Amino acid sequence: MTTITLVPEPLTREGFAPFGDVIEASDAVRHFTINAGNTERYHDLAAVEPGPDGRVIVSIFRGQPRQLPFKVEMMERHPLGSQAFVPMADWSYLVVVAPAGNSPRVEDLRVFLARGDQGVNYAPGVWHHPLLALDAVSDFLVIDRSGPGNNCDEVSLEIPGWIPAP
Repeated sequence: MTTITLVPEPLTREGFAPFGDVIEASDAVRHFTINAGNTERYHDLAAVEPGPDGRVIVSIFRGQPRQLPFKVEMMERHPLGSQAFVPMADWSYLVVVAPAGNSPRVEDLRVFLARGDQGVNYAPGVWHHPLLALDAVSDFLVIDRSGPGNNCDEVSLEIPGWIPAP
């Protein structure tokens, strides 16, 4: 079976925009001082969407580290709501995404290398690979949807992608 090499690119707001939001404290986002000057608030960083009849929930996912090279053989999506991942430690991780719509092909995939101070919010229906922690066991604060309906579709890729070791 043929595989296609997927080269990670740095996670940026502009590059990730077709798939959702980058969650990070940066000068590029609206921010202001609160709490009598003691706290800087980075405001409204992600469009959290609970979908029809859903409610927003907060969980912690503990991801085991993946080894590179890594074969991408499947993708998933949450058609009814968004799903945000915010790392709770300063460890890099990988984000593999494809546009919302029909089942993705390996040619549709993009891979981002996220820093430990960057989170992501997948827009509803955006295809993504499950958590790809690197280097160490990593905890992520996850904000997503609970509610009625099937909110997780999984597909196997006909041709896998290959993320090489650095």
